[in-house]
Amino acid sequence: MNFERPKIVISKCIGFENCRFDGSMIHNHEVEQLKPFVDFMLICPEMEMGLTSPRESLRIIETDGVRRLVLTKSGVDMTEDMKQVTKEAYLTIRAFQPEGFLLKSRSPSCGIKEVRVYESIGKVPCISKKEKGIFSGFMMEHFPDAVFEDEGRISNFNIRENFYTMIFTKADFRMVKTENTIKALTQFHEKNKYLFMAHSQNQLKVLGRIVANHKNLTMDEIYEAYEENLHKLLLKMPTCGQYVNVMLHIFGYFSKMLSEKEKAYFIDSLEDYHNKHIPQSTVMAILWAWVIRFNEEYLIQQTVFEPFPKALIQVTDSGKGL
Repeated sequence: MNFERPKIVISKCIGFENCRFDGSMIHNHEVEQLKPFVDFMLICPEMEMGLTSPRESLRIIETDGVRRLVLTKSGVDMTEDMKQVTKEAYLTIRAFQPEGFLLKSRSPSCGIKEVRVYESIGKVPCISKKEKGIFSGFMMEHFPDAVFEDEGRISNFNIRENFYTMIFTKADFRMVKTENTIKALTQFHEKNKYLFMAHSQNQLKVLGRIVANHKNLTMDEIYEAYEENLHKLLLKMPTCGQYVNVMLHIFGYFSKMLSEKEKAYFIDSLEDYHNKHIPQSTVMAILWAWVIRFNEEYLIQQTVFEPFPKALIQVTDSGKGL
């Protein structure tokens, strides 16, 4: 299967350059895997402010409800410098039109969550409140339809798989938008039917109504509404029960053509998956074998069988996805 290349804004220190505060770079296996399939835009807002690597580390300090970005030892306030760099970067990033952001976890500039907040500089404990970084918080506000993750979270199989699914689906939709026709949108919607059903059956119906265009919207309005609701759907991470529902729908295409032993084997496998004795991919492989065997053309195109390049699946995922 051919995949469009997602556009991702990434913290430069994650696998590209030695630009962390201690002069190091993070070696990330997932990013190395992504490089052949993704167009990356590199960013290090701290270096863009004119800081060097290595450098004095930064932290977020909150006083009377006001958040400031300061150098940890000297206390020099870098808040306005960061805001200026962020606004300048926004213009470049907007032109890039990214599907997502992959940023440094817990960084006071780039962290998307769990960023520590302090009352002062020096060796003091952080307060219980945790925030987004200054740069990432601005970007999350101004790119509400983009996917945001950090290099720590994508080490988790489920989070990583959902991130990959989102960015490759959105990249595909970006190309559909260039055609700007009902035909192209209908084809996109149809081939993603079972993938979308796994995320949210209700939201799938919403998207279907938008494609049907009973409200007689203009083409631009249709695509705008579809993209907004596509993002809402993809944010809903699939559950085991939702995948069981999808598998049963697909199984329905073949149930009359299978032997009683084949049907019993499938139902037993489905139950094993539901009870977490085997991975989802085992059951999907059974279904895919039947798709090929019976040459079911509608199912052959379904992205639920391969929502992102297989090369991104890791054999070290403890069998969760294999």
